[in-house]
Amino acid sequence: MPAQTPPSTKKAQARRSTDKAALSPAAAAGRQSEEPWDETACDAIIEQLWTLRGKLLAYEKSLAPHLETLDPGYRTSARNFAHYLRLRQSDRRPLQESLARVGLSSLGRAESHVLANLDKVLGILHRMTGKPWHPPREDEPVGMESSRKLLERHTDELLGAPPPERAVRIMVTLSTEAAADYGLIRQLVQSGMDIARINCAHDGPDEWRAMAANVRRAAKAERRPVRILMDVGGPKLRTGALPAGAAVLKLRPQRDEFGRVVMPCLVGLRASGASLPVTGASAHVGVDAAWLEQLELGDHLDLTDARGARRSLRVVLREEGGALAECARTAYLVAETRLKRRRKGARPRSSSVSDLPSPEGTLQLVRGGILHLTRDANHAPVFKSKRKQQLPVPAVACTLPEIFKDVCVGERIWFDDGRIGGVIRRVEANWLEVEITHARDCGEKLASDKGINLPDSQLKLPALTAKDLEDLAVVAQEADLVGLSFVQRASDIAALRAGLAQLGKPDLGIVLKIETRRAFENLPELFFSAMASKAAGIMIARGDLAVECGYERLAEVQEEILWAAEAAHMPVIWATQVLETLAKTGLPSRAEITDAAMGERAECVMLNKGPHIAEAMRTLNDILRRMQAHQAKKRSLLRALRAWTLPSDIKSQ
Repeated sequence: MPAQTPPSTKKAQARRSTDKAALSPAAAAGRQSEEPWDETACDAIIEQLWTLRGKLLAYEKSLAPHLETLDPGYRTSARNFAHYLRLRQSDRRPLQESLARVGLSSLGRAESHVLANLDKVLGILHRMTGKPWHPPREDEPVGMESSRKLLERHTDELLGAPPPERAVRIMVTLSTEAAADYGLIRQLVQSGMDIARINCAHDGPDEWRAMAANVRRAAKAERRPVRILMDVGGPKLRTGALPAGAAVLKLRPQRDEFGRVVMPCLVGLRASGASLPVTGASAHVGVDAAWLEQLELGDHLDLTDARGARRSLRVVLREEGGALAECARTAYLVAETRLKRRRKGARPRSSSVSDLPSPEGTLQLVRGGILHLTRDANHAPVFKSKRKQQLPVPAVACTLPEIFKDVCVGERIWFDDGRIGGVIRRVEANWLEVEITHARDCGEKLASDKGINLPDSQLKLPALTAKDLEDLAVVAQEADLVGLSFVQRASDIAALRAGLAQLGKPDLGIVLKIETRRAFENLPELFFSAMASKAAGIMIARGDLAVECGYERLAEVQEEILWAAEAAHMPVIWATQVLETLAKTGLPSRAEITDAAMGERAECVMLNKGPHIAEAMRTLNDILRRMQAHQAKKRSLLRALRAWTLPSDIKSQ
């Protein structure tokens, strides 16, 4: 139906006396308002709303050919999403202020039913000013109730039906142990896990299949549905391998506050190359097998450690294939260390030590320092001083050298989840020079296999790698929905859908992981592309997103994503560090309890793995059940508060 034309000001003035009579109960009662109702102001608002309404419908019409290509179940949602995008293209705060002054909805909660909300406000304004109103309902894609049902339907199709006690689902990332530990999976299902997440960036197909089998077995045993999400790894931009540190084992006894030894360090001796642990040992070293067989209880093993300090161990346990020795003083064992057996009446015999742990290689970086990021370990540049002496510059390779053609001088670069930050100062064919601008006062250590983020760079990496396409075969067999990591553009989604179609799973649910600045900026394009799928949703991956967009802006960004998803009637997974301290240590922080409560505004909350994951699940379940009575998306719910009683007598102190 064509948009109605606002009535003229002259006609409005002709009905002024009638309008005033129907205007306001407060005015009829003779009461004065601080801001008297102004009919002229209402007419101005009506005109603005009609103009806005026309713009919303015009934008929808411009998208009509594309909307026809979407899944039929999402076309209505796509129309509403188009209205929301057009609504937010201009600053609506002056209009909101005008609406609030006359006591009307200021469109601040209109996401799920934009045009219907606007029409309701228009209708009320027409009634207030005595103008005729004929609701143009055929233009409205959804109303308040139908939009809620659409979101529920889309969520059920992707994530499954919610449990009876709460509306928000709980997703748990499975650890490697879940492949072999059915009891762990059973405990998670009993604690309320609705969706199990398998991260294909770790482990391999055999482990993934074992995890999925355990999930299905536990779900069947508990008689409750549990869906499986499998994330494809995506292009992993990480630091390359670094040389391992020197192999050294520190033996340190436990001491009390006075420095007295209360528990000696217990080291296991086993044949070189053996892996069987020695009973009671906190550390192990390899020794000569024949020498080991000759050890007896009470033997003393003398050594000179890496510092030149003389130490002695005593054998306190012998068992098949090993011996246990205690050390009462701190010692540092290296490959050159020899253990000399000392026994009364016997000839001394010695053995070298082996199988010492090699610490992970790291680079020490400080603010103002330089780091070279190279194509591989063979391309680190060498600079010489005037004295022809080499100046060591920390250097590390990256796993995706194709980024070198996409970066520019002056762009920011972050390492290890934002712990270390820098700016690219020089770009060469085989290496980048990075000035470190963000690190602690004492410096930071950068290790291998740490994430790299380039928030300012226009990277042309595809979201699906060759490995991801291979992994899709397992995903199509085992998963109910697939997570697309590092999605940035609509073509990434098209590639995933094409891959699933080739595997005979075109209707497999898709979850877009919003974890880069580019994905956030392209959100409308991504949403429309995802709506071509029968079941689609998004995950707000707040870890990488915070690094890419800046921690200061994360709160704003995650809010905007939630609003956009509500307008698209698309389910949201609230992820990253939810109750992480509780899951890892057993004790929550106050801030993460509040953060978990924020998750009630999503359709699913994801927990990461940890030794106390079952307790974290019980806590999250309790928080979500409580908060659903207080909050629905952006809207506060005013249930009866039982915590307070009405005071009958207020006494001043």
